[in-house]
Amino acid sequence: MRRRCFDHFHAALCVAADTRIGRYPLWLAFHELGLDPEAATPTDLLDFLDFRAPSWLREEMGLRLGTRQLARLRRALEGYDPSVPTPEERLTALAG
Repeated sequence: MRRRCFDHFHAALCVAADTRIGRYPLWLAFHELGLDPEAATPTDLLDFLDFRAPSWLREEMGLRLGTRQLARLRRALEGYDPSVPTPEERLTALAG
């Protein structure tokens, strides 16, 4: 269940940055902070977003998110409930 939080964060970050961001570098950034992406909670994601993501994106990816993009990303993460299946997961279950 918790891995879904990291997966959602990765997808939302890619959308906010308007580019594909590698999962593995992001995974390593979590580990560098002592966070386990497999067990990340929504609070962990928000902490990473507030305290590490802007500098990490700038230093490692050469990307800069504006204040508006960061605020939109924060709202997307705050409203995320990992216990609710995504539309893609629902369609896969129906087709499957």
